[in-house]
Amino acid sequence: MERKIILSKRASQKLDKLLLYLESEWSERVKNNFISKLDRALNILKENPRSSPESRKSPGIHQCIVTKQTTIFYKFDRMKIYITTIFDSRQDPIKLKKELK
Repeated sequence: MERKIILSKRASQKLDKLLLYLESEWSERVKNNFISKLDRALNILKENPRSSPESRKSPGIHQCIVTKQTTIFYKFDRMKIYITTIFDSRQDPIKLKKELK
């Protein structure tokens, strides 16, 4: 059964900022490549949400690496996958700990 993807308000805002950054600082092509990678990752999670490991920082929340700079954190049930945050791995990990609470 394919689950529905739901983005938290924080995840949605961070995704919007990331896409704007990629387009303004890099290019439309780089942004589109990222979107393709994100779509692939989300399609895998829809079919098998256990394919990505649980976060050591927050049990019950899984982490899926989209690119070497970007990781999505999510939890799931039978019907949906809830994206809690999208994290830039170049940021301070203490910030991530706060976002996962």
